[in-house]
Amino acid sequence: MLDIVVAGLSANSVPYIEGLDLQRAVHRAVVAGERPDTVLLLEHHSVYTAGKRTAPDERPTDGTPVIDVDRGGKITWHGPGQLVGYPILRLPEPVDVVGYVRRLEGILIDVLSEVGVDGRRVDGRSGVWVGSPGFENKIAAIGIRVADGVTMHGFALNCSNSLEPYDRIVACGIRDAGITTISREIGRGLTPEDLVDPISRRFLAAAEDAVAA
Repeated sequence: MLDIVVAGLSANSVPYIEGLDLQRAVHRAVVAGERPDTVLLLEHHSVYTAGKRTAPDERPTDGTPVIDVDRGGKITWHGPGQLVGYPILRLPEPVDVVGYVRRLEGILIDVLSEVGVDGRRVDGRSGVWVGSPGFENKIAAIGIRVADGVTMHGFALNCSNSLEPYDRIVACGIRDAGITTISREIGRGLTPEDLVDPISRRFLAAAEDAVAA
């Protein structure tokens, strides 16, 4: 069983710290067996968050606040127009973190295909990308943590957000590639709310496949 929770979109977007508190509460409940695996979908207020491997020269140089978090990966931005997903899932033993990241990428690639975007993986880099080899732009970032066999954090899918906030940081520590959005790629506006159903369907299908296996 999988529970999909839309925690707040658009005018009801969730401040990052509130979203983190919600994640932790759900994570504790899943670890304790008090609730099923859960995927939280939401938008955040504009915020920079830095994973454990973020280097000092990748942070904003203008004093913009950054929230340090316990996920993998480096610094990124969350904000209006970006769909953030926090899958809180119990992984099978033995825990395969890389395999889990690949599954997240696969779900996002499938969702992008539904809306006319050719997303793909790039060797040696997490997340989902568009563009030809050597000219890739990142369209979805992934950063996770696994504690007590249950995942936290997750993905950020650029739908209709501004790209200006990325100018202040070295997003994900990557200096030789750009950032893009679904709206930019397909030439029309597509919001996080538009992606809730496709994302939900893909996660539910993946959960059913896991049970069947």
